Amino acid sequence: MPDKTVEKVEALPGDTASTAGVIVTDAGPAAEKARSLWSDAWHDLRRNPLFLVAAVLIVFLLVMSLWPGLFTSASPRDADLANHYLGKPNWGHFFAPDWLGYDVQGRSIYARVVYGARASITVGVGVTLAVSVLGTVIGMIAGYFGGWTDTLLSRMTDIFLGIPFLLGALVVLNSFEERTVWVVIMALAFLGWTQIARVARGAVITIKQADYVVAAKALGASTSRILFRHILPNALAPIIVVATIALGGYIAAEATLSFLGVGLGDTAVSWGGDVARGREQLRIAPHTLIIPSVMVSITVLSFLMFGDAVRNALDPKLR
Repeated sequence: MPDKTVEKVEALPGDTASTAGVIVTDAGPAAEKARSLWSDAWHDLRRNPLFLVAAVLIVFLLVMSLWPGLFTSASPRDADLANHYLGKPNWGHFFAPDWLGYDVQGRSIYARVVYGARASITVGVGVTLAVSVLGTVIGMIAGYFGGWTDTLLSRMTDIFLGIPFLLGALVVLNSFEERTVWVVIMALAFLGWTQIARVARGAVITIKQADYVVAAKALGASTSRILFRHILPNALAPIIVVATIALGGYIAAEATLSFLGVGLGDTAVSWGGDVARGREQLRIAPHTLIIPSVMVSITVLSFLMFGDAVRNALDPKLR
C-alpha cells in the first residue's frame, strides 16, 4: 500500500467552518535506500545468467586446481605403454582413469586434465595480480603527478606496447633454462601491464579533478593518503573490468607458449603441452588433442564471460 500524507488545513478569517479540515494524499512508495556502485553492480550480477554460469564454471575449475585428488585418484605421470598406448575413451566409466582414454605414453588423459588445471589457473591468476598491481601503480603515478613524470612513464608504456606480446614472451622465456610456473608468470607480467597502466592513468586524470580530491589537498592531506584513500577506490572499477577480461587471455597465452615448446617444461602437467603432444596423433587418436583443447577453451570462455558480465555491471553507459 502506498504511504499516505496527512495535511491539516486551518480555517482563515472569513472562511466557513467547513473549509478547515484534513486532506489525505498519496505520497507514493517510500524512497529506496541509495546504493553504492559496488552494491548496485552486485545487485545486477546476481540477476545475470551469463555471470552465474561463468561463476559456477570458475568455482569448479578453482576447486579442481586446488584439490585435484577430489576428482581422481590416478596419477597424471604414471605411464603404461604396454597396456594403455593411445587407449580409446571409455565413456561409460565416469571419473575413472580410462574415462577420457590414454595418451601416447599410456598416461590417463582424465588425470592430466584434472591436474593440468592447476598450472593454467595459477598462471592466469598470478599474471593478473602482478599486472594489476604494477600497471595500477605506474598509471596512478603518471596520471596524478603529470608533467615530465607522466611523459616519461607514458613513453615507456608505449615502448612496451610496441612489443608483440607472444613474440616478446618467446624471447624472454628462451633465456631461461628451467621454465617453471613462476618464470612464466614473470615473463607474461613483464609484458602485460601496459593496458591496465593506461586505464589507471586515464581514470586518475579524471578523478583528481573531483571536488573531494581538491578539498583533501586544501586540508593538507598527504599525497599517499590522497592516492590510496580517495583516488584508488574510485579508480578500481575500470581496472577490475580490464583485469577480469585479460585473465582468460593470459591462460590462453600460457597454453600457446606451452604448445610452442617455450612455456612450462616437459615435467609440468599442462594442457598446452598435452595439446602439443596430441597433434602428432591427430589422425589415429584425435581424443589426445581434442580433450585438452576443449578444457582450454572452456576455461578461457568462462573468464571472458565473467569479465564481460562485470564490465556491463560496472559501466553505467551499458545499463
